[in-house]
Amino acid sequence: MSRLLAHVLYVFAALVARLPWRGLYGIADVLAKVVLRPSSRESRVTACNLAIAYPDMHPAQREELRQEVLRTTARQLMETLRLWTRPHAENMALIREEHGTALLDAAIAAGRGVIIAAPHYGNWELLNQWLALRTPLAILYAPPESRVGEEFLKRVRADDSGDTGQPPRVTQIRAEAAGVRQLFKRLAAGGVLGILPDQQPKQGDGAFGEFFGTQALTMSLLGRLAARSGATVLMAYCERIDSHPAGPGFAVHIEAAPDGVADPDPTVAVTALNAAVERIARRDPSQYQWTYKRYSLRPPGSGEDNPYRPQCY
Repeated sequence: MSRLLAHVLYVFAALVARLPWRGLYGIADVLAKVVLRPSSRESRVTACNLAIAYPDMHPAQREELRQEVLRTTARQLMETLRLWTRPHAENMALIREEHGTALLDAAIAAGRGVIIAAPHYGNWELLNQWLALRTPLAILYAPPESRVGEEFLKRVRADDSGDTGQPPRVTQIRAEAAGVRQLFKRLAAGGVLGILPDQQPKQGDGAFGEFFGTQALTMSLLGRLAARSGATVLMAYCERIDSHPAGPGFAVHIEAAPDGVADPDPTVAVTALNAAVERIARRDPSQYQWTYKRYSLRPPGSGEDNPYRPQCY
């Protein structure tokens, strides 16, 4: 039943995505007006995050940024529906610039495995498709609570090259113990792994490191994978450089990660990782995912309260 419902959801998404870009952006702007209301959950979480990240910014500027973040988030949602339901090769026409591809090619050729750290910035789904067309790719993901949601994500993130008789170029791996073992095997075989590094893990599954001036619980898995496998770690992001009504344009960036991300000390590793993510997010804060409760878990013994309570629940 969950697969059937996921299929129905996919068909609906595909029908919506057939609209021209002007229509999709029109829907996004209407949606933004709904979530722009100060009472909406997304609006309250965004306001809280921006107050934490930019405490010295004038309140009027922060309010302007909040509105821009929510408008961009709505447009990113509609872009992604189209990306998920159209051929990957066709989507590549949206990428106008590529930077740092030589770093990726050299890392793959070295044969020691590659870890792609891709923050929630710009459009990471388009980045996944771009990577998968260049190399077989394993994607680590946290499954949604809904079984239908998980089946839908499996469908839209799968390789769309058809039944070629070849191994799939996109493999989705659940973020759980069995999945972690698969990751080490893939890296040992020289494979390429994509990870979204800025999601808050469960208490005990990460380490605290500074992120926009505040301690944030951060995944230590990426550092462990890099330290034990010797894999090359690269930062990657797909930045929106044009939002023209005729269609958006993006630039893919591949950059070397800081040396500290593979440090055996998890605090050092996550601090280096957070610094790299923060630098990317500061390029254009409106393209970063501020609707996520990044700071809800606080360092043990700090006496700090969850900054999202009670206004964001």
